[in-house]
Amino acid sequence: MNEQDWLKAAIQLASKSVKKKGGPFGAIVMKDGVVVGEGMNQVTKKHDPTAHAEVVAIRNACKKLGTHKLDGCVIYASCEPCPMCLGAIYWARLERVYYAATRHEAADAGFDDAMIYQEIGKEPPQRTIPFHHIEIREKHEPFRNWQKQMGRIDY
Repeated sequence: MNEQDWLKAAIQLASKSVKKKGGPFGAIVMKDGVVVGEGMNQVTKKHDPTAHAEVVAIRNACKKLGTHKLDGCVIYASCEPCPMCLGAIYWARLERVYYAATRHEAADAGFDDAMIYQEIGKEPPQRTIPFHHIEIREKHEPFRNWQKQMGRIDY
């Protein structure tokens, strides 16, 4: 199978999600030509705003492979990943991303994340949901403890 075939499979997952009263998104994670994780949007089903198809597929792949890093893996998504999924893709260290529908096409269907892309570029206090930095003397303690920890697993 080629990239288009895998994208069609992700689209089929998205359609299956809709039939199950989920959002219209699907994703597949592959490693060395083998499916290691699949995901359908489960936001409303699980009452979890982070249960996007890409995140679910990444979680499933990590569980199957027994790791938090997906080096050498590729993700096929029915739609261009949102900012949250984009972050998860980078944290998981995926090698490549293929997607079918664009974020603009998703916006036309009522899934508009343009505001989030705009918010990311703003200084924290200027965001629609204000972020407040409060100076706390002990703020570096967890980082120092992490750096001293023997046998830590970096990510």
